[in-house]
Amino acid sequence: MVDEEDVNVKTRKPRQVSITRSNCKACIRAKVNKEGQFEVVAHVIQHNHELTKPQWHYLHRSERKMTEEKVVTIKTMKSSGLTTMDTYNYMATEAGGEQNVGHSVVDHLNFCSRLRMEQIEAGDSQTLVNILSQEQSEDPNFFFRVKFDKEGRICNIFWRDSMMLEDYRIYGDVLVFDTTYRTNRYNLICAPFVGINNHWHNCMFACAFIGDETTDSFVWLLQTFFKAMEDRKPTSIFTDQDQAMANAILEVIPNTRHRLCIWHLEQNVITRFGALKKDKEFKFAFNQCLKMCVTEQEFEAKWQAMLQKYELTEHSWYKRVYELKDKWCPALCRDFFSAGILSSQRSESTNHAIGFRASKATTLTEFYTIFKKTTNRWRSTEKYDEFTCSKSIAFTSLPLSGMLKHAAQVFTLSLFRNFEEEFGYSMATTVQMLGSNEECLLYQVTLEDKSWSAHQVNYIQESQTVWCTCKNFEASGWLCYHCIRILHLHSVTRIPDKYVSKRWTKFAKTEAWDRLKNQDPKQQYIPWRQTMMRKYYNLILKSQENEETRAFMEESFRNSLKMVEDSLASAAQKESAEAASNIPDVADNTQSNTDASSASSTSTCVPIILDPKRAVTKGRSKRAKGGLEKSKRKRKPALPPPNSEFGSKTPNLRLF
Repeated sequence: MVDEEDVNVKTRKPRQVSITRSNCKACIRAKVNKEGQFEVVAHVIQHNHELTKPQWHYLHRSERKMTEEKVVTIKTMKSSGLTTMDTYNYMATEAGGEQNVGHSVVDHLNFCSRLRMEQIEAGDSQTLVNILSQEQSEDPNFFFRVKFDKEGRICNIFWRDSMMLEDYRIYGDVLVFDTTYRTNRYNLICAPFVGINNHWHNCMFACAFIGDETTDSFVWLLQTFFKAMEDRKPTSIFTDQDQAMANAILEVIPNTRHRLCIWHLEQNVITRFGALKKDKEFKFAFNQCLKMCVTEQEFEAKWQAMLQKYELTEHSWYKRVYELKDKWCPALCRDFFSAGILSSQRSESTNHAIGFRASKATTLTEFYTIFKKTTNRWRSTEKYDEFTCSKSIAFTSLPLSGMLKHAAQVFTLSLFRNFEEEFGYSMATTVQMLGSNEECLLYQVTLEDKSWSAHQVNYIQESQTVWCTCKNFEASGWLCYHCIRILHLHSVTRIPDKYVSKRWTKFAKTEAWDRLKNQDPKQQYIPWRQTMMRKYYNLILKSQENEETRAFMEESFRNSLKMVEDSLASAAQKESAEAASNIPDVADNTQSNTDASSASSTSTCVPIILDPKRAVTKGRSKRAKGGLEKSKRKRKPALPPPNSEFGSKTPNLRLF
């Protein structure tokens, strides 16, 4: 009787290996004679096969070697995000052709495969947690958290570094959170927490992987995030239309304004409704309701008109969307700061930035490397923006305007353009005074020939307080053209301090930069290191074309290296001698010191962690194992307790 399992097992087709040996007797033998010299004792020159053509010599195994220099080059390029074939093509171009590389494409692919397996030799999840633990030892403010399922496998993982905490302290008033991305081998859900900095660019607050999209997982994730962020709550949070996420937000941060991603609503309209998705007038009417309404009355009128015109009054999807209007309609959300954004596409752009170098076969360890490089690239862009703002002032179309001059001095270049646009609109408005009382003046400001743009503005001259019914400042953080017009009417030539939002200024992060510089003593060596690297690089370029100068450079390097190593060894020996002289010679303290050392070791240990279960998907091949991995004896690890957690500030690590 045949077992059902045996029937379902797929038989692997044996690999067909070509015969390369021909029992050729050609050889040369030598031995060492009494004088210590090699002596040829046999030489057979007859071959029983055709000799290799000269242009193919480089393909012989004896000619193909993976030298240490090539290993370093490959590792450097792989760590920079290049694909395996990109690294080979670069080396071939640099060497002047594939025949000069010194190894074949197959050798290159095999080496990169071995390199990848060596990186996760301890297990993918174990390697990632080891990396996070190492990050925490180097960065005291680094925070990570790992949650296990009942089988002791990772189900959720979260991390953020010290710079992310600094960014959240400054820009954490708006949080964008999206979980529509699953580019990893275990099909885990990637959940980046993204904000917007003072240059109108993305900044990363944290990242996580979760095993499912249940309310419990989202509650754990949000609670962990706010624990890592000093329990600071955002003013607004943007997400996609997920009910489990909405339930978690209501439970963890009930006072935060939950906003839905308008982009997802637009995509639903495009993909769901056959004839309507091609109707340009319908798209325009729907976008008017989504983005253009300023007051609730305007939204209600346009929404009802759209439903009646296209006979959608009884449509269930539109009824559900209307019930959620408080979460997506701009006219109903202007009392809460949202930094002027309308969707969670900033998080989706994060996913795209990571995803273009990740795939369904990407391990967690590889993803962390890609994620870290993406974050570093964003930070480099931010530094460039900060440098540009510190060295320049935005050009203004009205250089004589005191208010525009002031805006150019305080706002970043990106935000100044927004303010300048509002200022331009203010010059094309008409003003009508509606009334006044003892201290407050009431105006109506309208764009010329556009009655729909009319808004009322209250102004208190003594305190230079201005308030508009469009609530642009409350929602975006910069003044609207209605308020600018009234300030200009009263000869106010500078933006009142209360309307200069610090998070949009050039100085938003000055204190953070200084604080981080003081926390990291290695930062003081960066300018010297960069200067010396440039000097030596230029010197090498000058000496590379002359044999004598090349030899001189190599000799100088060897001498310099020896002097540096001798100096470091002497300093280390001196430091060890000083440390030994400070050790008290008390035998009774031996046991207590041993106990303390044991406790310290226990408190910093990392538990043995199993990888998440892989999701079974069509077309996915199993991971290829190397011979070393196959030959290893499988040892049953000591698993962490079911449903436990591990990470920063975890109490009682002895459990593991």
